[in-house]
Amino acid sequence: MAATSTDPANIVFSTNIAFSANDTVTWFSPEQTVEYGFCSTCGSSLFWRVVGRDNHISICAGVLDAPTGLKTAEAWWLSEAGDYFEPSAGVAIRHDTE
Repeated sequence: MAATSTDPANIVFSTNIAFSANDTVTWFSPEQTVEYGFCSTCGSSLFWRVVGRDNHISICAGVLDAPTGLKTAEAWWLSEAGDYFEPSAGVAIRHDTE
């Protein structure tokens, strides 16, 4: 999954969505340290955050309107990547044991 992050205060929901963010974002916490935000209408992954880290939220890049201006900075879990994936030159590789 490609993701980016920001302070939650920087997140703005589009006005052309049918429901407000409070109606559609549902939070799931499989353990006490992390929460995942997903759309309760379609099930799409939207966010994840570390509990207690109130000034930081990760955003699933696929939910952002283009142009995003995002660039890949680091690749994780390449041992799980499909054989079609080749990281771009200059992208840092995080090994699975880190």
